[in-house]
Amino acid sequence: MIRNLFRRAAALTSGRSFSGPSGKRLYAVGDIHGRLDLLNDLLNRIAEDLRARPTAAGAATIVFLGDLIDRGPNSAGVIERISTLRDVPARALSLLGNHEEILMRVLDGEPGLAYDWLGFGGDACVESYGLSAVAMKAMSEARIAETLRAAMPPAHIAFLQDSGDTIRFGDYLLVHAGIRPGVAIEDQQPHDLRWIRQPFLSDAHDHGCLVIHGHTVTDGVDRRENRIGIDTGAYRTGILTAAVVEGNALDFIDTGPDVGSGTLQ
Repeated sequence: MIRNLFRRAAALTSGRSFSGPSGKRLYAVGDIHGRLDLLNDLLNRIAEDLRARPTAAGAATIVFLGDLIDRGPNSAGVIERISTLRDVPARALSLLGNHEEILMRVLDGEPGLAYDWLGFGGDACVESYGLSAVAMKAMSEARIAETLRAAMPPAHIAFLQDSGDTIRFGDYLLVHAGIRPGVAIEDQQPHDLRWIRQPFLSDAHDHGCLVIHGHTVTDGVDRRENRIGIDTGAYRTGILTAAVVEGNALDFIDTGPDVGSGTLQ
């Protein structure tokens, strides 16, 4: 029996079968938004799953789908935890979300962004680095960029700069927000991969892969025939979700209330 682990089998209605690479396991983690407490909880559950169902060395990968920062209280702690992850026997990769994109553009001094960013969650991010959001709102944009760069560890900035936009895992495509329907994967634009909602969310066409994404908050996992949304609004709901792919099996782990003991199938 696996204690304190909540996993739910996904029943896709499509007749098409999707599979991960043979002998590999994926944990795709939705939007964290500064909730280090939930990240630690979910990583503990992933580690417990790996103890209960061991993989070969190097066979497990955790992919964070972006929006690690803003809104929640500990953006700095989330970046530090993921960028130095050592205590879970899995490789860790991260995608760039729209919130990280805006932060990087603010750090580069792009005009017309800093005050808006501070207003839609960036205030919590700067405070996690020991800065006053109120004081920063009274600064010039150039001064905001300078102050923030001085406060953020260079390793955190380098980690964000190294984050990608897409990861392919067998028949699955991992992105932050989604893809532009009808456009080949190799021709997708970073802005769509990090920001898109419509027409992606309502499109029912076969993309040639099953897209796992975050970005759009839904009440529970949003399972469709061509996509799976796993942004369960962690920063306000307390539920951080990971999709688990191994072979042709698709399950979920989350930080919601445990349902008894054992594994739900």
